[in-house]
Amino acid sequence: MRLHPEIAHVLDRVPPFDPLADPAATRAYVRSLLAAASPADDPRIAVSLTTIPGPAGDLTVRIYRPTGQGSTPRPGVLYFHGGAFVSGDLDTGDGNCRDICLAAGAVIISVDYRLAPEHPYPAAFDDCYAALCWTAENADALDVDPARLAVAGRSAGGALAAAVALAARDRSGPDLVFQLLLVPALDDRCELPSVGECIDDRIVDGRVARGMWKLYLGSAAADQYAAPARAQDLAGLPPAYLEICQADALRDEALEYGRWLMTAGVHTELHVVPGAFHLFEGYAPDSQLARRATASWTSAITSALV
Repeated sequence: MRLHPEIAHVLDRVPPFDPLADPAATRAYVRSLLAAASPADDPRIAVSLTTIPGPAGDLTVRIYRPTGQGSTPRPGVLYFHGGAFVSGDLDTGDGNCRDICLAAGAVIISVDYRLAPEHPYPAAFDDCYAALCWTAENADALDVDPARLAVAGRSAGGALAAAVALAARDRSGPDLVFQLLLVPALDDRCELPSVGECIDDRIVDGRVARGMWKLYLGSAAADQYAAPARAQDLAGLPPAYLEICQADALRDEALEYGRWLMTAGVHTELHVVPGAFHLFEGYAPDSQLARRATASWTSAITSALV
């Protein structure tokens, strides 16, 4: 991989790691990293936890709400965290949720969906779609404008966001005005060139990309709500923004999905981060490359939710 000069040194201090070998250990490791870097309280954001009815019992969501004066109702964004479908939790997506909340003045509903391999597909998808429906049904209580709903997600969460957008269209569910897909995992077949080009056991590479789909799908066959790249028809979906990293195993499937969206008449913006690897923002959050990437997608979702 040829990395951007701003972040080329970052991986020098990262040891080899297989996030799929022991999902429980990976979850504990990620929690410890996040705890060490937990954000300070921000008086501009009110954060609360609640439980909502899920398809398999109560489902926990974290709600972020701007505290400043402003017109209500506000736009609403369903956020789905990353973690290769097997790890991650509400804290994993905390930074992105805060960024969207402040930039767009939106209420963010972050979903603690069930994880594989204990809960293979369609568990996570079902949880995320249920959370969207709950948000629309409870828009008044949430002070959310049901005409300004969006979905957003990073990595595996990007797959879930794209899948929920497809399901909302197919099931005549809540209308969505935008889908924010950040380095999304979209294709379980893993046949495009970037999967084979990106081999580095310090990051999410082609090996991890193939393995995560096996754990997520279990014995299920992949359909478009598991792997959105399998969708035959993308017409009628909400406008999309895709963040794509050049040195990412998932690069080509995101590029292809963006092309298919545009061919289907969906307003689509692609932002390719040069020389960046998957989830580079987490490794180098203060780099200018990360700041520029974040500014681009926060601007896009803010504009969509006006």
